[in-house]
Amino acid sequence: MTWTAPAVDRKPEPALGDERAVLAGWLDYHRDTLLLKCSGLTEEQLKTAAVPVTNVTLLGLVRHMTELERWLRSLFTGEEVEDPYSTEESPDGAWDDVATADVVADLDLFQQEVELTRKAFGLRDLGDTYEDEGEVYNLRATVVHILEEYARHNGHADLIRQTIDGATGA
Repeated sequence: MTWTAPAVDRKPEPALGDERAVLAGWLDYHRDTLLLKCSGLTEEQLKTAAVPVTNVTLLGLVRHMTELERWLRSLFTGEEVEDPYSTEESPDGAWDDVATADVVADLDLFQQEVELTRKAFGLRDLGDTYEDEGEVYNLRATVVHILEEYARHNGHADLIRQTIDGATGA
């Protein structure tokens, strides 16, 4: 039997709530959307680039968002975290090293990071600031940036999925 990515029960986008609840709801909606685009595909399909001249794959998108979830979590917890894929030798490891990747382990790591980020989301005020490469940001702006990353990459996921098997929508 061939392994396929599991089905996803995507929660609806948030319609009501305070700032934190709405931001958390949109994060969950976009997280589920990315997994929905992977649902039902085999390991080989998840490693397939939509366009031969690019290294963007559904698995690469999952791995990249895993890195961003881990980074976001670290901002809320103050933990020092290491990038799970990129190294000095392979700075774009999330994208470049999918051919030899363990798809099941990568999807599991994504879901673990999402859960850890969910738990950390309430630990600090969204107005709290941090410095990164000489610039000061607040957590609110960073959460919105992560939402933008998901939205943009979910657009890529739509195109990749349509190229693989013709599936559109959602």
